[in-house]
Amino acid sequence: MSMTLALTTGPVRQVTRRAVQVAITLFGLLLLTFFIGRVMPIDPVLAIVGPDADHSTYQQVYHQLGLDKPLWTQFFIYLNGLAHGDLGNALLTGKPVLDDILRVFPATLELATVAIIVGAGLGIPLGVLAASRRNSLADYIVRIISLAGYSTPIFWVGMMGLLVFYAWLGWVGGAGRLDFGLDGVVPRHTGLMTVDALLAGNGQVFINALKHLVLPASLLGFHSLAYISRMTRSFMLAQLSQEFIITARVKGLSVRHVLWHHAFRNILVQLLTVVALAYGGLLEGAVLIETVFSWPGFGSYLTGSLLLGDMNAVMGCVLLVGVIFVMLNLLSDMLYQCFDPRTKS
Repeated sequence: MSMTLALTTGPVRQVTRRAVQVAITLFGLLLLTFFIGRVMPIDPVLAIVGPDADHSTYQQVYHQLGLDKPLWTQFFIYLNGLAHGDLGNALLTGKPVLDDILRVFPATLELATVAIIVGAGLGIPLGVLAASRRNSLADYIVRIISLAGYSTPIFWVGMMGLLVFYAWLGWVGGAGRLDFGLDGVVPRHTGLMTVDALLAGNGQVFINALKHLVLPASLLGFHSLAYISRMTRSFMLAQLSQEFIITARVKGLSVRHVLWHHAFRNILVQLLTVVALAYGGLLEGAVLIETVFSWPGFGSYLTGSLLLGDMNAVMGCVLLVGVIFVMLNLLSDMLYQCFDPRTKS
């Protein structure tokens, strides 16, 4: 009886503790963002009424936004609305912030997902290759690629990519998610343009969306590739110097078997965190690429809201970013349980 109770209360206690940690993290994030937004030298009222509005109009809007109330009162009013699923209305569009986020986020999700597939799919093998051939030509080439991916400004790479692959060669699509004549042809179900085109059975829209997606996603993937390959190389070097690796080689096991079945399996848990954090960074940090490619995504929406001083939209975006990183960390912990039995309690 006592053993059964211990087995059931253990996971419950762990889930409860994690839920409390998530709630505290998100509350602190909201609190910090709210008060920073209120002290920013940007007047959201002027963004609505314009600089030529009279004083009475300014005061009316100021009162409607609740800016005449104390900061703590404003914050708890916002939390009360948040508890009922209301993130407020965006100044930029005049629509509910939640509707705006649901409209723009799938574009960034599609872009970041393809980018992380490119980054992890190429970065991990390159990191393993560089570690297995340390200080060789292959190692130096991988390190140069990583350095270039980190040091080259992403907006410059984006403009050069458009110039070469779109304007000169015509291999890819231009700015936006589709050509102008194809916009709105397929119904929106998921917001992922390639998926919606497949669901509609429209091959022309799918090919066109893919041509617009491949360049910005590849450039973002190259940026994440630099980070993932460098971390993979570092993890692998640490493993390859261990005694069990030397023992496996002495036993006559092939280099490939030692690399992938012994060393790589031991760094898989660490790589999960690296890839998860890289993916989260792509979801909320693709602002420059979205600007260069006129990609109507989450990063562009957040940037426009910040410049306008639209704190309802900014708070909604910050909350989403916080939830993304928290969920990715939870997913990493769950995958730890699958790949590393030592983490099981």
